[in-house]
Amino acid sequence: MLKPKIEKALNDQLNFETYSGYIYWAMSAQLEDMGLPGFANWMRIQVQEEMSHAVKFYHFIAERGGRVVLDAIPKPQTEWPSVLAIFENALEHEQIVTSRINDLVDLAIAEKDHASNAFLQWFVSEQVEEEATADEVIQRLKLTDEAKGALFMMDKEMSTRVFTPPAQGE
Repeated sequence: MLKPKIEKALNDQLNFETYSGYIYWAMSAQLEDMGLPGFANWMRIQVQEEMSHAVKFYHFIAERGGRVVLDAIPKPQTEWPSVLAIFENALEHEQIVTSRINDLVDLAIAEKDHASNAFLQWFVSEQVEEEATADEVIQRLKLTDEAKGALFMMDKEMSTRVFTPPAQGE
């Protein structure tokens, strides 16, 4: 059984993961509008990842006898000045998510909720990957200085990204 403090914090994160997906939808929409369908695909895959994270929180809360509470999703930013700015904003957002996950781990430890702590360790590792992936794209974009030919080549590469759902139990 979840303690009320943990249950609320996990619900807050479930809703934040959903909001994260909404942010990446907005980024994907702008990239489509910029004529970069590969980059837009990259962000749509990011949407799927964030929604799978929300589903993990949903199931964990329910499995522990908690009540899932869905909140309104705030409207995300919809305009960025460049592809680089979009990915820099994505990295900043992932750093916020990392901080939130770390805070959840700290709360689980303080509340002596070992099951929640164990569950959250997957997200700790996932956030390392999320930040590294966004940073890799940023570094490559900086190398290109957003030259049209280089963006075209990167766009083709970004179109190959596919969603791989986490294995059961992960």
